[in-house]
Amino acid sequence: MSIKDNIFILQQNLPEKCKLVVVTKTQPLDKIMEAYDAGHRIFGENRVQELIQKYEALPKDIEWHLIGHLQTNKVKYIAPFVSLIHSVDSDKLLLEINKQAAKINRVINCLLQVHIAKEESKFGLSFDELDELIQSYDWNTSANVAVKGLMGMATFTEDENKIRNEFKSLTSTFKRVSLKTLPDTVQMTELSMGMSSDYKIAVEEGSTLVRVGSAIFGERL
Repeated sequence: MSIKDNIFILQQNLPEKCKLVVVTKTQPLDKIMEAYDAGHRIFGENRVQELIQKYEALPKDIEWHLIGHLQTNKVKYIAPFVSLIHSVDSDKLLLEINKQAAKINRVINCLLQVHIAKEESKFGLSFDELDELIQSYDWNTSANVAVKGLMGMATFTEDENKIRNEFKSLTSTFKRVSLKTLPDTVQMTELSMGMSSDYKIAVEEGSTLVRVGSAIFGERL
C-alpha cells in the first residue's frame, strides 16, 4: 500500500481525540512529501540536525515535533520553529528552552518525558522526579514554556501485557497530576504514548498523540 493509504487507514482507526505524529526519522524528502501531499501536517523527528534540515527543505505549514532526546546545547537551533518538544526530562532543559524562547518572544510547548520502560537506555523522569519537578520548579521564571502533558516510551518487547501495564502507569500518573493544583503554565491535555509496534495498545490506554513511522513508510533500511 502507498504512504497515503497507510496514513488514511491509521487515521480511520484512531479515536477523534488522538492525533497522528508521522515520524520522519531517516526518511528522504520525497517520501515525506508523499505524506504531506496526502494532507498530513504533523511530523516528528528524533534528531535536531535532521529536524533542521527537513524544516528548511519542506513546506513551512508543517507542525514539527521533536520526539527524541534533546541536549541543552541544541535547543537554540530549533527554538524558532518547533511546535512541540516531547522529551523534556530535566529542570535544566526546561530552563534552557525558556531562555531560548524568550530571546525570540515565543512560547514553546513541551511534554515532560517519564521513564516507564524497564530499559536503562530510555530517557525520562521517574514518577517521583516528575512530582518533584512540578512541585518545586520555579514556574514563574518560565513564562516562555508551556507544559501540555506527558510522554513515555514502553519497553521494546513482544509482551503486550508488559507494554499495557507501562502505558497504564503513565495514564494513571497523567490523571493524578491533572487533579493537582497546577501552575498556570502547566496543563495536562496531551499524553504522547505509542509507536508503530504498540500504538494500538497506547490508544486503548488513553494516548492523545501516537508517534508512527515504519507503519507508514515501511521498515527503515
